[in-house]
Amino acid sequence: MNPEPPTTPAPPSFPPPSAPRSRWPGRLLVLALIAALVGGAWWLVQRTKAPATPAAGASAGGPGHGPGGPGFGPPGAGPGGTTVGTARAEQGGLPVVVDALGTVTPPITATLVPQVSGVLTEVLFEEGQMVKKGQVLARIDARSYEQSLAQARGQRAKDEAQLAAARVTLARYQTLWEQDSIARQDVDTQAALVKQLEGVVEAGRASERAAELNVGFASIRAPISGRIGLRAVDPGNLVSSGSATGIATITQVTPIDVVFSVPQDLVQPVLAAQRRGTLPVVALDRGRSQTLAEGRFLTLDNQINTATGTVRAKARFANDDGALFPNQFVNARLELGQEQGVLVPVTAVRTGPQGDYVYVVDEERVAHMRPVVRGIATAERVLVREGLQPGEQVVTEGGDRVKDGSRVQLAGGAPAQGAARAGEGQGAPAGTR
Repeated sequence: MNPEPPTTPAPPSFPPPSAPRSRWPGRLLVLALIAALVGGAWWLVQRTKAPATPAAGASAGGPGHGPGGPGFGPPGAGPGGTTVGTARAEQGGLPVVVDALGTVTPPITATLVPQVSGVLTEVLFEEGQMVKKGQVLARIDARSYEQSLAQARGQRAKDEAQLAAARVTLARYQTLWEQDSIARQDVDTQAALVKQLEGVVEAGRASERAAELNVGFASIRAPISGRIGLRAVDPGNLVSSGSATGIATITQVTPIDVVFSVPQDLVQPVLAAQRRGTLPVVALDRGRSQTLAEGRFLTLDNQINTATGTVRAKARFANDDGALFPNQFVNARLELGQEQGVLVPVTAVRTGPQGDYVYVVDEERVAHMRPVVRGIATAERVLVREGLQPGEQVVTEGGDRVKDGSRVQLAGGAPAQGAARAGEGQGAPAGTR
């Protein structure tokens, strides 16, 4: 048996030598592009970090250059730090005010309702006219009431004549009784008749006065002084007593009131301030930009509205110029006095996780965070109750770029002394020596 000849293994297959040579140029090109992009990005970042002007005292290749040199810093920060606006804290007071929406309400409103029935013969007023109390404004045909008055007077005269005759008879009976010429019963009967006639006369006089009133009611007079409204009935129409609409309405406009609401938490402060003296009230227009009138606080209502948690309040205004009109909506501002404290601009007080704080700038132009307790405020200033002393300098603008302990540069001021001293040892730009 012949042995099988050994098999020779097949040589390994290799890619053609031309394949790797064709890929390497493309790879090198991609790597070159990536390197160029990275380098450009790095250059742009370093350019944005570089200051617009070289740092004071820095020369080429000196400590003012390079990524870590003192010439680099956050945007907006120069050698003296972040530029900020500042203001001095002042001792003073702010008015304690209560602002509320109010309604102009006339103190008195009267409707001209006829008290007798008849034909309206005359209207003696112009619509919108200012009238005075007692002024005749209209007339009703009074002829029937004049006749009733004449009849009452005639009846009264008749009753008085009968009373006079009865009194004469009584006097005669009393004389006869003294002479024992008449019975006592006749005297008593005549005396009772006199009393009866006296009552009749008194009733007649009352009827006469009632008739006089009806005649007077035929002339409709103004019950109050004020501005009369539009006429509801024209002359020639029949009017009746007790009419719901009436002829016209008069509203008192001088003085006039403003009714507004006060929160229930301020009831006691308002009462306490009222005990100290008169409280001023200002009526402003709806935009709170114009003062319409100035008056004084009158009183609070006697109970709290449980639905709103407020108490109705009333203030009175002279309104000589007629600036306030009945049922007009105004903004009432009640001043309860003044609260004393340290005053700073509203923009100086900031709020953080730990509460309200301000940045106080010391003499070295270093900002320090200071917690404060704020009080009342207006549109421009806020009162600080605790944490700040009068005369201290606080940051009002640019505080969002300030950190506790950082150096700042005052707007429009010279650099800080510390920054100037730091620049002295580093030289100066050309042209400054």
